[in-house]
Amino acid sequence: MTGVKPLNQDTVQPGPAQDIVIGISGASGAILGIRTLEVLQGMPIRTHLVISASARITISQETDYSIEEVRQLADVVYPEGDLSARIASGSFNTVGMIIIPCSIKTLSAVANSYSANLMTRAADVTLKEGRTLVLVVRETPLHHGHIGLMGRVSQAGAVIFPPVPAFYTRPDSVDAIVNQFVGRVLARMGIENDLYMVWGADRQDFE
Repeated sequence: MTGVKPLNQDTVQPGPAQDIVIGISGASGAILGIRTLEVLQGMPIRTHLVISASARITISQETDYSIEEVRQLADVVYPEGDLSARIASGSFNTVGMIIIPCSIKTLSAVANSYSANLMTRAADVTLKEGRTLVLVVRETPLHHGHIGLMGRVSQAGAVIFPPVPAFYTRPDSVDAIVNQFVGRVLARMGIENDLYMVWGADRQDFE
């Protein structure tokens, strides 16, 4: 399917809502991107979504969601090859971008300013405009080349946020792990939510 869903980039109206770009690349962990969209649906935030061709395969392999169901979670959906989209320009103001999950291929493109598709172009725009770019890099183990790419993109201003579980929460399900992680990512973007447990929140400290 080409184009965008009914609420498209030409019909989004200015308003109090903030705009955020979400990229779902082909790395394992598609549910992280999907849950992020689900959570943002209930907030005054407009989501601008790009799904890579590889992510479409991963979504079908790892989840019970159809691509159309994922698309419906976003306010605006762009074809990966649409470099004329508004999120490809720094003149379109956003609070930032999250690529969740982020494959090594996508990490490499962002680290080298190789804007061959809309996802990496939007990420490059986010960096050049000084906005927050969170890359949920999903790969293990890591070799020297991977670490070098992460170092380079970190120097450019991106936040490397691997999907590492928080075991202090004593999660009893995959869903609990996903929620905790997504909550932390959104908090790093400055988006308050109650998905994650704050360390030490159950302590009673007295002076």
